[in-house]
Amino acid sequence: MKKIVHSDSGLAWLLLILLSLIWGSSFILIKKALISFNATQVGAARIAISFLAFLPLFIKHFKSIPWNKLKPFIIVGLCGSGFPAFLFAIGQQEIPSSAAGVFNSLTPIFTFIIAIFFFKARLYGKQLTGVILGFSGASLLFLAKQEGELAFPFFHSMLMVLATISYGISANTVNRFLVGVKPTVISVVSFVIIGPFMLIYLLNSSFLGQLKSHPQAMGSFAALLVLSLVGTFLANILFFKLIQLTDAVFSSSVSFIIPIVALLWGVLDGEMISVYHLAALGLILSGVFLIKRMR
Repeated sequence: MKKIVHSDSGLAWLLLILLSLIWGSSFILIKKALISFNATQVGAARIAISFLAFLPLFIKHFKSIPWNKLKPFIIVGLCGSGFPAFLFAIGQQEIPSSAAGVFNSLTPIFTFIIAIFFFKARLYGKQLTGVILGFSGASLLFLAKQEGELAFPFFHSMLMVLATISYGISANTVNRFLVGVKPTVISVVSFVIIGPFMLIYLLNSSFLGQLKSHPQAMGSFAALLVLSLVGTFLANILFFKLIQLTDAVFSSSVSFIIPIVALLWGVLDGEMISVYHLAALGLILSGVFLIKRMR
C-alpha cells in the first residue's frame, strides 16, 4: 500500500471531500436528465460532452501521451467512465437518486477484492474493517423490503453493483499500470478512446429532436452539462490525481461520503428517506472513520 507523505495528506483529504461533493450530486443530476432523455442518451451524452471538453487538452498533451500503455487506457476509459455512465442511468430509471448514492458506496469493497486477488496489494485490518462496515451499510439498503418485496428492483440494483465493480477495476488499473502518468493525460486519453463512438450514437439518436421538443429539455440538458463538465470532466482529473497521491482503496473511499451528499439531495428533492437509509449511513460513516484512523 502506498503511504501518503505528510505534505500530501492535506491535499489528499481535500480532494476526497471535493470529489464526494461533486459525485454525490451526480445522482440528482442524472435524475433530472432522465426527465427528458432516455437512459442510453443520458449515458452517451455524459461521455460525449466530456469528450468534447477534453479535446483541446488532447491536442495539448498529444506528444506526451505514452501510447505503449494503450490497454490500461482502454480499461480505464470503459470501466471508469463508459460502463458506469450507462449502468447508473439505467438503474436510476427505477431507483431513487438517494438510494443510488448509497449503492455507490459498494465501490471500496470491490476495489479491495480486486486489489487483493488480482494486484496482490497489502491491506491493513482497520482499513478492511472500515470497508466491510461500508459494505454492510449498503447491504441494508439492498436487502430492504417493503410489504414482503425488495424495496428496489433486483435487476436495476445489480446494474449499480456492476457499476461499482467497474469503478474498482478502473481504480486499480490506474494505481498499478498508470503510475507516473499525469492525471490530465489519463482522463484525456480514456475519453478520446470512447468519446467519438458516444457522440456518433448521440447524433444518430432522437436526442436533438427531444432537445427541441420536450417541454423540460432545457432543464435536463443543463443537468447533463453540469454532470459532464463538473461531475465527469473535472472530477476525473481530480480523482486520478487522488489515486496517484494515495492508492486505489483510499481513493475509492470517496464512495463512503458520496451517499451523505446524495441523501441530502434526495431529501431536498422530496424523496422518502427510510430507516434503512439512516442505518446504512451510520455504518458508512463508521467505515470512513476507521479508514481515516489509518492515516
